[in-house]
Amino acid sequence: MKNNKLNAILGLSLFLVVMSCGDKQSNAAAVKQAPPAPYPVAQVQPKTVTGYTDYPVTIEGVVNSDVRAKTSGYIEKVYVDEGQKVRKGQVLFKLETQSLSQDAGAAKARVNVAQVEVDKLIPLVEKNIISPVQLETAKANLAQAKANLSGVSANIGYATIKSPIDGYVGAINFREGALISPSDLTPLTTVSEIDQVYAFFSFNEAQYIDHLMQSEGKTKAERIKNSPDLTLILANGKEYSEKGRIQTSTGQINQSTGTIQIRAAFNNPNEILTNGNSGKIRFPIEYKDALVVPQSATFEQQGNVMIFKLGEDNKVQTAIIKVKDAVDNLYVVESGLDVSDKIIVSGVSKLRNGMAISPQETDFNEAIKPIATLFRN
Repeated sequence: MKNNKLNAILGLSLFLVVMSCGDKQSNAAAVKQAPPAPYPVAQVQPKTVTGYTDYPVTIEGVVNSDVRAKTSGYIEKVYVDEGQKVRKGQVLFKLETQSLSQDAGAAKARVNVAQVEVDKLIPLVEKNIISPVQLETAKANLAQAKANLSGVSANIGYATIKSPIDGYVGAINFREGALISPSDLTPLTTVSEIDQVYAFFSFNEAQYIDHLMQSEGKTKAERIKNSPDLTLILANGKEYSEKGRIQTSTGQINQSTGTIQIRAAFNNPNEILTNGNSGKIRFPIEYKDALVVPQSATFEQQGNVMIFKLGEDNKVQTAIIKVKDAVDNLYVVESGLDVSDKIIVSGVSKLRNGMAISPQETDFNEAIKPIATLFRN
């Protein structure tokens, strides 16, 4: 009886082992028979895209004229206010002239005395009573007196300080009662012409060389003339309505900073810009017939930008690409890709090198379109 039970148990165990092995073989066969996962694949094509680089910029009026005193004195009257639009020749400041008027009266009296002396000596010389040398000396004294009077009169004129140009008044650094002189380091004010403004920014040496090489022309002047239009981003982040153009550069690399200063010009019809504004110059860089890939098709590994290419037998292969620039959702590729390559354009996080896939042919133009933002903060 015991032997029968033991035989039954052994038989059941053997049956379970056989069934288990059969299940494993069935599962393995099922895994082997599972088809490769589908992934979108696109043929690389050259495209012309435009990237942008921003540079800090400072704004200055085309003409910034410091207003300074030509004579010493106390400010009697300030006729304008900061930010006011003025015309060339308009009176800005008036200095106290009482002491100058007294000096002028004394100088005029000396002229009269010198004139009387000359008039007295002329007939005496004509009659040979005195030497002509005395008359010439008297005439020299008269000329000196007139020169002194002219100088004092000029200083009186200088006491009325006028605008040297059409423009806008900047900060007024001295007010009524202040003593000023021509030797003051600080100007009374600055008048700026802002119908057009200059925007100053800097390239480093490599950027400057790239710019010259990318612009058409045989000479520097021709290349500057053929430079692209520039966009000005204001301090509030808004794009300025007028486009600018590069006019010139300093022509020499600053050895201490390694940069070269560039001057662009912007029209300012609405007088939005003024002397001292800041912002950013958005400089366009056109990449003609460049190889581009969507950033979604790439991943980073140990500091390298990687991409999956479609290889033989529909197996994917990793490749390192060198990126020249990022333009919107694309990478501009400098090396590592060829127009004959097909790349996996999305879902790369689940791929492994050598993995077989089921390639789904996708139009390259569709693959590089930016993904629309569904939600915004």
